[in-house]
Amino acid sequence: MDAQEVLSYCLTKTGSYADFPFGVEPVCVKVAGRIFAQVYPRGEASMVTFKCTPAYGEALRSLYPEAVARGYHCPPVQQPHWNTVLFREEITDAFWTEMADHAYQTVIAKLPRKVREEIGGMIEPQ
Repeated sequence: MDAQEVLSYCLTKTGSYADFPFGVEPVCVKVAGRIFAQVYPRGEASMVTFKCTPAYGEALRSLYPEAVARGYHCPPVQQPHWNTVLFREEITDAFWTEMADHAYQTVIAKLPRKVREEIGGMIEPQ
């Protein structure tokens, strides 16, 4: 996958939409007003920052130290909740979709029940 394909996949999630609160980059993908992915389409230097649980984020950083780092743009207190992922050959298409799914579910799980039901209510918190 490339940055555009990851962005397109994220936008298939129920209730998701693109927003540009920081200018033309990154493309922020939100659900119910909350960001779950930030796509930086920079050609060879493209990357995506995903929302994550601290345990999941740490596990990915351990498995892929050359491709996954704490959210580079975040203040230290928020860094465990975001992973910045570089486009490297060890990151498979299935893994990109897994990270996007996890990010989306992480945000959905924190929404009030009424909002989850409005979005579709089909995703159970982890």
